[in-house]
Amino acid sequence: MPSTPLHSTPLTLEVSDWSSSTYKKKKKKYFSTNMNHSSALLVFLLLIINGVSLVTSYDGPLYDSTAYTECKEQPEDPLYNGGILKHEAPENLISIADSSTGFYSPAFVLHNLTQGTIYCFSVWVKIQGAHSANIRASLKTEDATYNCIGTVLAKHGCWSFLKGGFVLDSPAKLSFLLFQNSDDRDIDIAIDSASLQPFTDQEWRFNQQYIINNERKRAVTIHVANGNGDRLQGASIAIEQVTKDFPFGSAISKTILGNSLYQLLQKWFVERFNVAVFENELKWYATEPEQGKLNYTLADKMFEFLRSNQIIARGHNIFWEDPKYTPAWVRNLSGPELQAAVNSRIQNLMSKYKEEFIHWDVSNEMLHFDFYEQRLGPNATLHFYETAHASDPLATLFMNEFNVVETCSDVNSTVDSYITRLQELKRGGVSMDGIGLEGHFTVPNLPLMRAVLDKLATLGLPIWLTEVDISKTLDKKTQAIYLDQVLREGFSHPSVNGILLWTALHPNGCYQMCLTDNNLQNLPAGDVVDDKLFKEWQTGEVNGHTDDHGSYSFYGFLGEYRVSVKYGNKTSTSTFSICRSDETKHVSIRL
Repeated sequence: MPSTPLHSTPLTLEVSDWSSSTYKKKKKKYFSTNMNHSSALLVFLLLIINGVSLVTSYDGPLYDSTAYTECKEQPEDPLYNGGILKHEAPENLISIADSSTGFYSPAFVLHNLTQGTIYCFSVWVKIQGAHSANIRASLKTEDATYNCIGTVLAKHGCWSFLKGGFVLDSPAKLSFLLFQNSDDRDIDIAIDSASLQPFTDQEWRFNQQYIINNERKRAVTIHVANGNGDRLQGASIAIEQVTKDFPFGSAISKTILGNSLYQLLQKWFVERFNVAVFENELKWYATEPEQGKLNYTLADKMFEFLRSNQIIARGHNIFWEDPKYTPAWVRNLSGPELQAAVNSRIQNLMSKYKEEFIHWDVSNEMLHFDFYEQRLGPNATLHFYETAHASDPLATLFMNEFNVVETCSDVNSTVDSYITRLQELKRGGVSMDGIGLEGHFTVPNLPLMRAVLDKLATLGLPIWLTEVDISKTLDKKTQAIYLDQVLREGFSHPSVNGILLWTALHPNGCYQMCLTDNNLQNLPAGDVVDDKLFKEWQTGEVNGHTDDHGSYSFYGFLGEYRVSVKYGNKTSTSTFSICRSDETKHVSIRL
C-alpha cells in the first residue's frame, strides 16, 4: 500500500488501485464477464475521511459492461444471472396486443419498481417473418409510458443482443416491459436470456468511481537517493499536476477573437480546457460562401489562438449531409460540377491544415441525411473518407451523429444503425478511426447511455462525446444537474477518449447551454465544469516525506506532473508523466 493516501475532499469513495494478482482478476471480472449472482464479489475500497484512509468494502452489484454486436446461433447466458428476471423463463412471457396495430408483442410483467432506481436490462432477440427489423423495448406503467429504453437490429435465424435501461419518475406497482417492431410489420419476436438489474444511486456512483480510479488514475512511487545511490528517508516531497491527459474542452466561435472582454474569455478558456472545436468557422458555408472565393481568415486566427496556447483541435466538419447547411451554390450543382466542387473542398481544406487537427468529422450526420450520396451515388461517402485519409494520413477520421446516446427513439440513429454504417464503410475500404457522439441531451437516460457506449466499445475504436449540452428548455439548475450526470457517465466509461461541450459563447448567448454569462461569471453549468476540472478530476497538491525505504507513493490522475524534492540543503525539481497502465509507475530522483 502507498505511504500516503490520495489527496481528496472528505467522504470521497476511492477504490484502491495497487497492482496484485487478486486485484487484476477482479478488474477483468468487473469489465468483461457475467456475475453468477446479483450481488457482486467483495470489492475493497479506500474511504478518505479528513485525510485518514480506511479500508472498507462494497458488496452491491457490479456493473457488467458485456455487449455483443454479432448475431449468434445461440444466445449467451443472461447478465447478472438474470437479475430480478432470473425466475422468468421465456415460456412465461405474456403477449400484449398493440391497440394501434392489433399485433401482439412479448412482454415481462414487473412488480414494485421503485422511483429513481437505475434499472439495467438486456435480452437476446430473434425474429421470424422478416429478414431484419429494429426491435424496440418500451416500458408501460400505471402512470407513464417510456417509449424507448433500448433497441436492437434483430435478424431472422440468429440471436441479437439488446441492451438498455430506464429510471422511473414515480414508483410503479405494475409495469410491462414490451418488445415491439419499430415499423408496422407484423413479425414474430422471440426473447431469451433476459436480465434486469437494479442499482441505487449510491451503487451506480460506486461503479462509476471504480472505473474512474482504474482507467483515469495510476499509482506512482517516487524513489529519492543521494549521489551514491543511497535511499534518503524523510526527504520532503511536493507534487503538482500541470497538465491533464484526458481531453476535455468546448466549442469556440469567432467571439473569442473579440474585444477586451473576450480577451478575458481567452484566459478563461485556456485555464480550463485542453481541446477545442470550431463551432461553425471551418464549415464549408463559412470558408467558401461563394464558389471559388475562399476565406479562412477567421479559422486561421482561431487556430493560432489554440496553437499559441498548446490546445489541440478537432476538425469539424468537411461535409455536412444536411442540405440546409450545405452552401447554397453547392445545392445548385449536379454531376461532374458537384464532384469537382467536393474534390476542391477536400484538397483546399486538408492541404491547408494538414497535420494540424487531430480529428476530422468527414461527413457529418450521415445517418440522418444523404445530400451527397443522392447526387453523387452510393459511394460518395466512401470517396470522401478515402480522399481525406490520403490528404492527411495522421488525422483520425470520425463519423459524427446525434441521437445515438441521447435517445433510442430516433430510428435513423440507433446504436445498431451506427454500427452497421461503420461496418459498411470498413468493407468498402475506409480507414474509419473514431466514433463521434454529439450528445445534445434533454433528460439523460443514464443506463441507456451506458449500454450504447458498451455496444459501441466492442468495435475497439476511440469514442468521443463531441458536442455535449443540455436543452435550453430546462432551467439552468436542471441543466447543471443533467450535465454533471452526462459528464460523469462519459468520463467513467473506459472507451470514451475525450469530451467536448457545445458551449461556444456569443453576445446573444449559446446554442443551448452556456457555462458563463457575458461577464464571464459562472452559471450553474460552469460550476459543474469547474468542480470536475479543478477538484474532482484533478490531482490536488500532494505533499509528504519519503519513508524508511526512501520512497513516497501516491495515486493520481493521468497527465504531466512536477515534483520538487528537498533534503537538507539540496533541492531538485523534475517532471514526469503518468499514462494509462495497470502497473505502478516508478520515478527515481537523485540529489
